[in-house]
Amino acid sequence: MSEQSKSPQAPDRTPRVVIAGAGMAGVQTAVALREQGWRGAITLLGDEPHQPYDRPPLSKAVLLGKADGSAFDIDFAGLGIDLHLGRPVTALRPGEHVVETAEGPVRYDYAVIATGAEPVRLPGSEGLPGVHLLRTLDDAERLRPVLAAQHRVVVVGAGWIGAEFATAAREAGCEVTVVEAAEHPLAGALPAEVAAYMTGWYADAGAELRTGARVASVTGDAVTLADGTVLPADAVVVGVGARPATAWLAGSGVALSPEDGSVLADERLRTSVPGVYAVGDCASFPSARYGIRLLVHHWDNALQGPRTVAENIARGEAEGVVYDPVPYFWSEQFGRFVQYAGHHVDADELVWRGDPAGAAWSVIWLRGTREPAGGGAGRPAGRLVALLAVGRPRDLAQGRRLIEKGALLDRERAADATVPLKSAVL
Repeated sequence: MSEQSKSPQAPDRTPRVVIAGAGMAGVQTAVALREQGWRGAITLLGDEPHQPYDRPPLSKAVLLGKADGSAFDIDFAGLGIDLHLGRPVTALRPGEHVVETAEGPVRYDYAVIATGAEPVRLPGSEGLPGVHLLRTLDDAERLRPVLAAQHRVVVVGAGWIGAEFATAAREAGCEVTVVEAAEHPLAGALPAEVAAYMTGWYADAGAELRTGARVASVTGDAVTLADGTVLPADAVVVGVGARPATAWLAGSGVALSPEDGSVLADERLRTSVPGVYAVGDCASFPSARYGIRLLVHHWDNALQGPRTVAENIARGEAEGVVYDPVPYFWSEQFGRFVQYAGHHVDADELVWRGDPAGAAWSVIWLRGTREPAGGGAGRPAGRLVALLAVGRPRDLAQGRRLIEKGALLDRERAADATVPLKSAVL
């Protein structure tokens, strides 16, 4: 066990929160507990040997050798947080109030599941030399020399991670080919009519994008497509998604989604087991705002959710708070800053703001229409539920607040890119 900091052993009677996972969600839960006045013990268990770190720089500064890491600037010892590194959790035994690890059990009064997500691997690719993932600091460190040597790289998957890695690889001077099984990039995140305008970004950056290209097999030096095409590669980077890291909960009684394996948390981020909470990439939660259960694999969720968990633990059930955020994320790719807020899947209408062939534009999604009364009578309107902004941070900032308020927008004014979104509110 690598234990970076340790406060004096608390008596057994001291209430203890044990947090499984030392990524953003776990670390922020520990810090937020102290901010909320929790005076009991806090034990934070991390499976990696590294000091807890932030993940977004891994696909940017760390990958390009512009930074050695992205450790959180947190004084764990000063906050009285027992940080145990290199100590992965192996089981949860609620009947005994114990989190099991390879080095023995850890007793808890409250437990927080914050084990995040693990990357989906291509069948047959695990352990192959030259085949890489990009999820951890060690992954980024292994890829740094690949970029520094300006190798030929094939990226499998044109999602957010694939696009960000391709951006960094091109910046480093690598020859990059990206293969995507769907007919357009970001297929799982955006509709085809929007993502179509992002396809050209790859060619503009000097990367080749092959859509509708299914992978038949992967080796350390080539990717073979289903149509027989062989793409030689000095390195292969797989970015085809992630799934909640919840297998260790088998037999615990914690309810998991049969569809995606996420912990089925309630509106206060409580699990089906009393005294056990779940937060971050491993947990889904019901959204009253959108009327569905959300599983959000993004940084902002791992930052915001812990505040709800900490408040509910520190203040107790009687004063508990509900978690119903407007999902938000961003991506830096091919010289563009892309931001998204909300959830567009059940929207009724998509409205463009600006020319999507240009450098800066937005898309908004509206739900429901009506003929508003008063001065706006006769003008079509809809409730703003989601927004995608490319190089238009003001749209995002205003739109995010309007989504939170459930604002109704005048459709014609909202479609005018010269009109601030807040000025389109009815």
